[in-house]
Amino acid sequence: MPKNKTHSGAKKRFKLTGTGKVKHAHAMNVHKFEEKHSSRKRRVAGDAILSDADSKKIKKLLGK
Repeated sequence: MPKNKTHSGAKKRFKLTGTGKVKHAHAMNVHKFEEKHSSRKRRVAGDAILSDADSKKIKKLLGK
């Protein structure tokens, strides 16, 4: 039987926590920080946990 390949785009964008939740980075956190206000920059700085509905699809892409 052939093996399933991990989705190479998903493995760069998502990580699994120890309990099996899917962690991702917020959008809008790469450049152009001069035009973003401080509260917005703080809000997008940390990682977030993906919702359960979406995490099922991502886990399938990651081969978990």
